[in-house]
Amino acid sequence: MKNIVKFILIVFLFFCESNLVHSRNLDKYYKSDKISNYFSGLLSLYDNEYASSYKFLKELEGLEDKHPSYPTLYQFALINSGKIYEAYKYSKKLENKKLESYQGNLIIGIYHLKNNRFNEAYKYFKKLENNKNSQNAIQNLVSTSLKNWIQFPNIKEEESYALIEKLPKRFSNIKKIQTTLAKCYFDSKETNLSFTSLISDENTDFSRYSFFYANFLNKNSQINKAVEVIDLSLKTVPRNLILLQLKEDIKNNSNLFFNEFDCASLAHVTAEILYILANALSSQSSYTLSNFYLNLSKYLNQNFKSFDSLYAENFYMMEKLNLSKDIYKSFINEGSIYNWHASKEIAKILNEQDKTKESLNLLKNSFNKIKYPDVNQIFDYARFLKNNEKFDEAITYYTKVLDSIDKKHYLYPKATEGRGVSHERIGEWEKAEKDLLNSLSVSPKQAYVINYLAYSWIEKGINIEKSLKMLKEANELKKNDGYIVDSLGWALFKLERYQEAEKYLRLAVTLMPSDPIVNDHYGDVLWMNNEKIKARYYWHYVLNLEKTEEKLKKIAKNKTVFGL
Repeated sequence: MKNIVKFILIVFLFFCESNLVHSRNLDKYYKSDKISNYFSGLLSLYDNEYASSYKFLKELEGLEDKHPSYPTLYQFALINSGKIYEAYKYSKKLENKKLESYQGNLIIGIYHLKNNRFNEAYKYFKKLENNKNSQNAIQNLVSTSLKNWIQFPNIKEEESYALIEKLPKRFSNIKKIQTTLAKCYFDSKETNLSFTSLISDENTDFSRYSFFYANFLNKNSQINKAVEVIDLSLKTVPRNLILLQLKEDIKNNSNLFFNEFDCASLAHVTAEILYILANALSSQSSYTLSNFYLNLSKYLNQNFKSFDSLYAENFYMMEKLNLSKDIYKSFINEGSIYNWHASKEIAKILNEQDKTKESLNLLKNSFNKIKYPDVNQIFDYARFLKNNEKFDEAITYYTKVLDSIDKKHYLYPKATEGRGVSHERIGEWEKAEKDLLNSLSVSPKQAYVINYLAYSWIEKGINIEKSLKMLKEANELKKNDGYIVDSLGWALFKLERYQEAEKYLRLAVTLMPSDPIVNDHYGDVLWMNNEKIKARYYWHYVLNLEKTEEKLKKIAKNKTVFGL
């Protein structure tokens, strides 16, 4: 149904646009096969099937003369299919036809930059100013940034900083990053100070740039200082992949680093600037546009493998699981840090594809290949086992983690929670309670741990008043979370405060309309508030929900007949 709606919308837009030109000019494109190719290409691009989109739209070259949207669509299909040279040739063709656009000038400029033809690149980046759109902040930022940087080989250092400073005030963080990279590019005496100031910023997480600083130090044979910078940053972001992999590469005296970066290379610096935009667009769910800039980044610096990590994440978020999985597979024989990360992500995807056995085998084999797994990898494996209901095994690995750390370690509250949940799921309540309390003792603001413990107490008929107080706190920490709202309502139900309970349980049903337990709870409170017909409706509804377990089905069926 969703695809039909998309198709109707696209057809409508196509014909609205087509009416802007004389229909006689489009006669040869109105043949059924041409129309089919256009719609298929458009739908494929909309669905992020880039190879298919390219295949269909390629058949329509020449349509740019009559249909103004076609060039942009085709350029997106080309770039997102990784066909940069073909995109360059097509953009040059458009230029010769005087059909220049932002995308075309950007592609040609990037192509020249990659091939060190800086004067040619400057011409096209300058043209981007003519394509500026006052409503499009991203295009304007790209245009100005690229035009600035392509001038750096021909201007003085101080002039470069002045150009960056002219970026709009709202891009203050990007200005800080670009200024630091510019100092690195010019090998300024202030490079160390600028990097230190950037990564020490208390208002913004610039931990990514600890990589660039450490990389700079390492290239300048300051290896101990580079490791020191990495270790200091890892205290704040202990799971940062790019830093962990760099540390391993340095430790192994690797000649080929997982992520190659040279701040004296305009192509490398520009790739990072485009990556920043791609990452920002990804966080706003603009995945196709994110991939457009990301593919340009990958073209400019093909040896910065971390770009592919965002690429895989984008495909995962777009529910293109096989594409995401294929990208992660390319990491398997690369650095060991990314190897483990990729294995986890592939296992997660296999789970979502209902390939649980394959998922378990893959991660088990991957974990067993690690000679000396660190505490993070052991924790990851324990969590994976717990999430796949291998609770006994999970407890074993959580215990290994806890035996290796103290209460001050950032993993302590997570490991005690995970082990506590595992104990609870196999009926070892006393051990579970102890672990959950220990987790909260060092990190008391964990809303979901509070909820898990309090709900467990409520189900056991103990500490209900205390549970209610804790759940109110959890509800403040996580507003409108269906599980917490349900637990809060259920605590009030157990305390026989049925009117108050109904308010929360009604909200819980609104937030989680397909959850069997939430609907069952709501039926119970309706019954106690003398709304018996409605109560039976919700119990019947529970019987028909796909996720309802057999035990709950029996209980709900009994209630539809006898009530509470």
